[in-house]
Amino acid sequence: MRVCRFCCDDLVLTGFYRDDVVIPLDQAAELYSRETGDEMILADTEDLLDLLPPGGASYEQARRLYDWIEELDVISLDELTIPAEDVQLLVPLPAPRKMLFLAGNYSKHLAERGYMTTEREETFPYVFTKPPSTTLTHPGDPIVIPEASPDQIDWECELGVVIGRRCRDVSEAEALDYVAGYTVVNDVSDRAFRPNPGRKPRERDKFFDWLHGKWHDTFCPMGPCILSADAVDDPQALPIELTVNGQVKQDATTAEMVFPVAAVVSFISRFVTLEPGDVIATGTPSGVGSATGTFLKPGDVVRATIAPIGTLENPVRAENEDAF
Repeated sequence: MRVCRFCCDDLVLTGFYRDDVVIPLDQAAELYSRETGDEMILADTEDLLDLLPPGGASYEQARRLYDWIEELDVISLDELTIPAEDVQLLVPLPAPRKMLFLAGNYSKHLAERGYMTTEREETFPYVFTKPPSTTLTHPGDPIVIPEASPDQIDWECELGVVIGRRCRDVSEAEALDYVAGYTVVNDVSDRAFRPNPGRKPRERDKFFDWLHGKWHDTFCPMGPCILSADAVDDPQALPIELTVNGQVKQDATTAEMVFPVAAVVSFISRFVTLEPGDVIATGTPSGVGSATGTFLKPGDVVRATIAPIGTLENPVRAENEDAF
């Protein structure tokens, strides 16, 4: 089951997502009630977590409605669908309390960036964060190349893990029980930003300069939907692909992670309380632009795909092209 948020006729709605169409939940529930005689009541909310496991208020109803829709004939289904091109898809979670990102969780990516690879037993996940309110970017909205540092803007397709239930210090064996679903994240990165480049070098410059390159506005496209956790038998068996202008740049699988999803959730929960709606981006595979000196430029189109979640597409523009 894939659920999404979208804007249609200036209204923010929730719906089921089907790549090229969306199905508004309110209309689907109304048809279900009329056709079956069984009144379908969903929580009156824009929060997709209410529709997802493990404890969404309307999860059971949403699942029943989804299964019913799957059995509809083409004509009946066509009455419910809206072409995706006729709506504005929105980030699935408009205001997550925390967005946590892993650095170097794919060995081949570490190698292409010039770092030593290592076994899981010899290290631990490196975790950083981005400010949600200014980095989150809707599907279809532009990635903005900052005027202050425009020359080395890179892509990073990542599996996003959406937390569905509050957890603290959970075991790896239990960790996936706290996951609501999965989405696609593009951890856009500036490989060259150096604030005040003429300054006197300091010991911590390398660390903080690296983080500065993660925090530019629009540097976290997310979407186009959330795939419910119960639809994913194994989060380590998902294909990842990213293209720029139709050219494949990243082609991998989540099986290549050093730390699998369950281990990541467990590790972070040892020292951070994870709350419903928190998002963990689990790192990117090899194929980033910095490996070949190829970076994003105005006019590019980036498509990040994780099957069976969907494709997150964003154009690229320069900061000074037009006002926000």
